[in-house]
Amino acid sequence: MTILLTLAAMFALLLARVPVAFALGGLGLAMLLLGGFSPLMAPQAILSTLDGFILLAVPLFLLMSNILLRAGVGNDLFAAVSAWVGHWPGGLAVATILSCGVFAAISGSSVATAATIGTVAIPEMINRGYNKKFVYGLLAAGGTLGILIPPSIPMIIYGFVTEESVISLFLAGIGPGIALLIFFILFSMVYARMGGQEREPKQGWAERRRATLKALPAVILAVLIISGIYSGAFTPTEAAAIGFAASLIITGPIMRVLTWDALKKAVFDSMATTVAIILIIAGAKIFGKAITLYRIPQDISMMITQGIDTDLGFILVVTAVLLVMGLVFEALSMVLIMTPVLLPAALALGFDPIWFGVYMVIMVECALITPPVGLNLYVIQSVAKARLGEVASGVAPFLILMFVTAAILYVWHDLALYIPFKL
Repeated sequence: MTILLTLAAMFALLLARVPVAFALGGLGLAMLLLGGFSPLMAPQAILSTLDGFILLAVPLFLLMSNILLRAGVGNDLFAAVSAWVGHWPGGLAVATILSCGVFAAISGSSVATAATIGTVAIPEMINRGYNKKFVYGLLAAGGTLGILIPPSIPMIIYGFVTEESVISLFLAGIGPGIALLIFFILFSMVYARMGGQEREPKQGWAERRRATLKALPAVILAVLIISGIYSGAFTPTEAAAIGFAASLIITGPIMRVLTWDALKKAVFDSMATTVAIILIIAGAKIFGKAITLYRIPQDISMMITQGIDTDLGFILVVTAVLLVMGLVFEALSMVLIMTPVLLPAALALGFDPIWFGVYMVIMVECALITPPVGLNLYVIQSVAKARLGEVASGVAPFLILMFVTAAILYVWHDLALYIPFKL
C-alpha cells in the first residue's frame, strides 16, 4: 500500500506540472515528516551528495559540449565524414550516424549531440531528397549515442549512485555503443537502397584531405579524452576539465571560431542545465532517503525476487518499468530514482552491476526518443521546425533497433563486460 500511495502521489505531482526536482524533494520531505523522521535528514542527505568529486565532471562536460556546439565544430566534423563515406549507399545518413558517434565520444551529452549534428545534417539530407521523417528519426536516435558511447553523463550519475567504477562503466558502454552504431548504419544503407536514394559523387583525395584537416582538432580532442581516461592518466572528472580547457584552446586560438557572445551563451546554457541537474539530484536524494527509511526498495526487491524466478522475467519487468517511467521522467531522473529500487533485485538475481548499468542506459536512451518527455524529440523538432508527430513517427524503426541491441546484450553479457574485465 505504501508503494502504491507513493507512486500515485508522484504521478499526481508530475501531472500537475510540478518540476521533477521539487516533486521528488517535496514528496520525500513529506514522507519523512509523516513517518516521524527528522526533517533535518533532508539537508544532511543533500550535503552528503553534492560534495561528490565525480559530480564536477557534469558541468565541465556540459561546458565542453556547449562550446563545441556554439563554435560550429559539428559542421567541420560532418563535412569530413561525408567526404569519406558520402558515396556509399545512404552516404549522408551514414555520415550523420558516424558524426553522432564521434561527437558523442567528445561531449557525453545526448541533447548536445542531437542539436550539433542535427543543425548541419537535417537541411543537407532533406535538400538531397531524403524522407523528412527518416531524417528526423535518424538524428533523434543518433543523438542517443551521446549517453552510451563514453563519456556519458548518465553513466557518471549511475556510478555516483552505486559507487561503481565510472571508468568501468565507460568501458562497458563501448561494445553496445558500437553495436548500436553499426545497426543504425546498416539500416540507413538498406533504407536508402530500397528507397532508390541516389548516391553522392565520390570526393577526391584533395577534398578529403582538406575536410579532414579542418575536423582534425575535434578528432584529437576525442582521442585525448578517451585515451586519457582508459589509460588511467586522469580520472573522468579530470578528463572533463582537460576537455573543457582543450575545447577553449581548439575553438579559440587555433580555429578562431569561438566568439565572446558564443562563449557567453555556452556558459549560461551549461549553468542552467547544471543547476537543473543538481536540483534533480538533490530532490532525488531526499526522496531516496525517505523511501529507504520506509524500506520501499527492499520491499520491491523482495516482491520481484519472490515473484520472478527467472532472469528473463526480471529483465522484462525492468524494461517495462523503465519504459513506463520514461513517459514522464527525463533520463537523469530515471537513473536517480530507479537505480536504488531495481539494483538490489538485480544483484540478488546475480546480475553484474556494471552490466545492469549499461542495460539501464540503453533503456534510458529509448526514453529519450519516446513521447511525451523524449528530450531528443523536442531538440530535433526545434532544430528542424517540424511537428512533434513527424519526429516521433520517424524514430520507430530506430527504437526497434535499440530493443534488438538490448536483447543481444541480455543474451551476450560480454558485449558490455568483455572490454572492462577481460581485455
